[in-house]
Amino acid sequence: MHNSGLFQDILIFLVAAVAIVPIFHKLRISPILGYLSVGMLIGPFGFAIISDTKSAHTMAEFGVVFLLFMIGLDLSFERLKKLKHFVFGLGLLQVLLSAMAIAFVAILFGLEIKAATIIGGALALSSTAFVLQLLAERGERASRFGNISFAILLFQDLAVVPLLIMVTILAKQDQSFIVSFGLAIFQAAIALFIAFWVGRLVLRPIFRMVANAKSPELFVAATLLTVLGTGWLLSLTGLSMALGAFLAGLLLAETEYRHQVEADIRPFRGLLLGLFFISIGMSIDISFILIYSWLIALLVIALVIGKTAITSVLCIIFKVPSNISVKIGLTLSQSGEFGFILFGAAGALNLIPMEIVQILLAVIVVSMIITPALVHFGYKLSKYLAKKDEHLIGSIDDEAKHAQKHVLIAGFGRVGQTMAKVLTDGGISYIAIDKDHERVLKCRAKGMPVFYGDASQISVLEAAGAQNALGVVITLDKDGVANNIVSSLRKEYPILQIFVRARDMKHLRKLENHGATATVPETAEASLQLGAIVIKSLGVSSDISASIVQNYRENDYALLEDIVGRTKK
Repeated sequence: MHNSGLFQDILIFLVAAVAIVPIFHKLRISPILGYLSVGMLIGPFGFAIISDTKSAHTMAEFGVVFLLFMIGLDLSFERLKKLKHFVFGLGLLQVLLSAMAIAFVAILFGLEIKAATIIGGALALSSTAFVLQLLAERGERASRFGNISFAILLFQDLAVVPLLIMVTILAKQDQSFIVSFGLAIFQAAIALFIAFWVGRLVLRPIFRMVANAKSPELFVAATLLTVLGTGWLLSLTGLSMALGAFLAGLLLAETEYRHQVEADIRPFRGLLLGLFFISIGMSIDISFILIYSWLIALLVIALVIGKTAITSVLCIIFKVPSNISVKIGLTLSQSGEFGFILFGAAGALNLIPMEIVQILLAVIVVSMIITPALVHFGYKLSKYLAKKDEHLIGSIDDEAKHAQKHVLIAGFGRVGQTMAKVLTDGGISYIAIDKDHERVLKCRAKGMPVFYGDASQISVLEAAGAQNALGVVITLDKDGVANNIVSSLRKEYPILQIFVRARDMKHLRKLENHGATATVPETAEASLQLGAIVIKSLGVSSDISASIVQNYRENDYALLEDIVGRTKK
């Protein structure tokens, strides 16, 4: 009968999710809120379709496990190294100062220091899922605003590890707060150390052997074994399974198998995580929240204003333009999904009274609901501040001083913007120069490193860091100007890589004579792509058409030039 009841509960979960979550998706609202709504409706405080939440919470724990695993998988040491200035500088200060401010307010309300510390740490974190989704929808993931926001979120994800450990240790009544906090940091450091070395020594050979078996089912089984096995082993030491899963993700992030693992595990993660949020929704007492609605509203307002102020000021200190800083502050002002995890654990261990847990869960939900409006307001405010700040147009020197291993883009029209997206996706930073005043303003408002200047002047390119650049991409559409830039750059910097957009084959040869490293003729490339489409449409296989096009490219388009020559004769 127990198994039958569990099966019935699972069916109710799935039916409710399938019925309600798509509505939220259609309204372009995060599915997280959809799952929470499902839980509130079917739970004991809603229509009580499911009154026993114990089985739901048991299954939901696996959702947390897989969530932490995916976070670990995204946090490769190489990725952290690229963004270390913002991750371990700005991100660290944002979490510490926000947590301290929130904890101080909690103590003023009469809470014990242990409870206040957990509340401060949990509410200091933002919603990674929410923010990344909004960045993707607005196409701002590759902008400076997107990169800095992402860096702060990366550190917040890392901070979950010591916070989870701290909740477990604080539950031990025989230890002081200082000792507990010190042990939490020490155990987190040990865990990361083990992840780095064990991952290199053990997991890579195991997954290499599994991959050689060429069995997709075996690969998925090995991934699940790694996640659940590592979680179980760490739980034996008194720590949480979620922390073990995080370490497992960190281990696999250092291997060449991370992308396949991510693809295999995503369905499990999505389904179980949805179940986790449904179970959280089931634990929310709507009538209790209505009674304290005024308090919840005040707490949400205080949280948003406080986190926005702290994050914005820190960004300005880190030399981020004020318009972008305010935008980042508003975007990260909500609390996130990890608050549900931390408050749930703290409530279960009696570290925080359940009445306060209910209020805090409501604060998280409301702050997440208003996030799209806050992001929209931040976008408008950023545009207004960008128009007010004239220094945004010409302060190339400050940006160039901090630029390392970047690519300089001369001209930021359609070709330049495409180049910027490709470079960002490849993990390479850039600085762009353009003469269009309005275009520069719009790009700066989005946090993109674009500056006003005449890219045909060598002095402007030098001010933008041409001497320290990995390469220069010239996208200007005037043949003579492009020729002069290439010639000047080659004379000043003999080993600099120079990539140029050419108008046609004749222009290509001139650019090569002036010293261009590589060129792409617009007419030839467009013709090749059109030709490939035509012959594929007429029945030629994709492999053959790709081979034909690649043959022309490998010969530097010389075969096309010969055809043109013979035609003229």
